[in-house]
Amino acid sequence: MTTTVEHPALAPVTLGGLALRNRYAVAPMSRVSARPDGTPTGEMADYYAEFARGGFGLVFSEGTYPDSAASQGYLNQPGLARDEHVAGWRVVTAGVRAAGGRMIAQLMHAGAIAQGNPHTVGPSAVQPRGEKMRAYGGSGPWPVPRELTTAEIDDIIDGFAAAAVRARQAGFDGVEVHAANGYLLDQFLTDYTNHRTDSHGGPVANRIRLTARVVTAVAEAVPELVTGVRLSQTKVNDFTYRWPGGRADAEVIFAAVTEAGVQYLHIASEGRNWLETAKLADGGTITALAREVTGLPVIANGGMHDLAQAHDVLTGGHADLLSIGHGALANPDLPARVAAAEPLAEFDRAMVSPTVTVANARRWRESRQA
Repeated sequence: MTTTVEHPALAPVTLGGLALRNRYAVAPMSRVSARPDGTPTGEMADYYAEFARGGFGLVFSEGTYPDSAASQGYLNQPGLARDEHVAGWRVVTAGVRAAGGRMIAQLMHAGAIAQGNPHTVGPSAVQPRGEKMRAYGGSGPWPVPRELTTAEIDDIIDGFAAAAVRARQAGFDGVEVHAANGYLLDQFLTDYTNHRTDSHGGPVANRIRLTARVVTAVAEAVPELVTGVRLSQTKVNDFTYRWPGGRADAEVIFAAVTEAGVQYLHIASEGRNWLETAKLADGGTITALAREVTGLPVIANGGMHDLAQAHDVLTGGHADLLSIGHGALANPDLPARVAAAEPLAEFDRAMVSPTVTVANARRWRESRQA
């Protein structure tokens, strides 16, 4: 008699009241494929729906800018700042839902690491490390941003809340506050980009304050939707950064966002394997610590298409869900393949080179089929 053991990622789970058919999520991945005005396209709707058809229980949108002032990070990045954005996203979310998936809008303010946007702002006038990303249409060093005033910070918070309302109107099931990967909220959290001496600068409890305020504003604006937050130590322009206080900083950060009203935490690895960025000095992991401190569901990211690692993360108490980036691009039907015990395709960097657009990936597929 042969017994088949089902992978734990295929088990259903509830995320802040949102019932999901499995623990697989498509990670937010910027595809810069919207119209120039930020409106999602039909091609984007097909792209997102394919993941739901392939069995993913949850699909995250790419980072989506919340206001028309200074939040946009990339040319052809989608927004949730105007009515036409809502109409475009409504087609996307309808396609995902029709295929049995659920979709969460990730709201992202680029701050100092915006390219294609001349209005760069940040917590302090500190030039970001590294250079702009060619795959997203940028080149050369980042400019020195203008330091935000207290009044502008309040406006940014209001912008997130207004965009959350538009996300509800667009048919999203939840909103994720992007406080990771070096973008604006993470710039406030990072010690070397935040030199402020007011209530948003100094100790880590102050540096996480803007993220917490945004979370509260979003949760209060759309109480019927799931509200989450994405955090990371690494950044798109700094892969080596770690929270300087280690476990102590992490505990303060996790407690602050929990008190602010999040219903889950999404810990990103920014292109690195989960274990590389998650391991703490004492041998524990930052994702397990997040679960311990908050008592909330935690989503792990970084190489989660590896079935053995995914199994260990879920059964070892490190996380409750898995978000997958490159593995999902190579296998938009990954959950269906895992359920059928079929092999997974390897990710080919040509899918996102020379640009990360959906059209470039389509051309890659067509060339493979020719």
